[in-house]
Amino acid sequence: MASNMKAVKLRIKSVQSTMQITKAMELVASSKLRKAKERAEVCRPYFTELHETLKEIARENTDFSSVYAKESPNNKTCYVVIAGDRGLAGGYNSNVMKLVERHIAQQNGAEICTVPVGKKAMEYCKRRNMEILTEEYTIAEDTSIGNCHTAAHFLAHEFVKGSFDKLYIVYTNFASMLTQHATVMQALPVPYEKSEAKNESGAMTLYEPGPESVFDAIVPEYIAGIFYGALCQSYASEQAARRTAMDSASKNADDMIEDLSLKYNRARQGAITQEITEIVGGAQTQKAERPPLRREKPARVVRFLADGSRAQKARNESWN
Repeated sequence: MASNMKAVKLRIKSVQSTMQITKAMELVASSKLRKAKERAEVCRPYFTELHETLKEIARENTDFSSVYAKESPNNKTCYVVIAGDRGLAGGYNSNVMKLVERHIAQQNGAEICTVPVGKKAMEYCKRRNMEILTEEYTIAEDTSIGNCHTAAHFLAHEFVKGSFDKLYIVYTNFASMLTQHATVMQALPVPYEKSEAKNESGAMTLYEPGPESVFDAIVPEYIAGIFYGALCQSYASEQAARRTAMDSASKNADDMIEDLSLKYNRARQGAITQEITEIVGGAQTQKAERPPLRREKPARVVRFLADGSRAQKARNESWN
């Protein structure tokens, strides 16, 4: 009984220590989440305008033809996989990996190359023996907008060179604090809607030196924009998922401590009851086993008087 109580008490202390860690991680994730949301919202208007400009160029020019919009005969697909640097974020990392697996299965046997962003993405690509174009972005949290521009120009150059014919960015879209969805976005060839009819409104934008030149110059910036936006969305989703997971872990730890405390109190009460029962039972046993008192026969005491005569006196003595 005593050993069981000691084990329960140690278990309670262990769970309390774990709960302190989960609460601290929840607070850190909340702080990082606020900063990540602000960063994503600040950069969104600029890159949205870039995307609208690309669509406008393609729509207003019926004879438009760009190297970034053409299909390549090379049967090879590149994935930019954005995941986290650490675990303890619920299903954040595993959802991204599962989506990559499903999307690769739809490529009809095409060759695969990857650009992993984040430690978990790097571990996944190496574990699957996938071709990795670069390992410069292992730490997702340290990837800045400058790194995104460098990566975008590198990927655009590799696409023009023919290293791959399609480029997808796999990331987690931040919908709300409780909802995040793994998403695949096609970056290259640039998806656009080409209009067959001429613009009859009379509003025509002139691009110098030409629409294709402007389009080709904007595409690397556009890729950098969606890369950075996806990175911000993924980082915010990671912090939200970690905050939710740590909140759930703290609640589970609190419930576990309550159950263990109840178990410990029951064990202690049982030990006290057993001890009292043993004391009472031992006292009754000793009383039952005590031998009965024996009465001694009267002893005869002989005394001599002063005159030499004897005096007899009977005295009863009892053994105590």
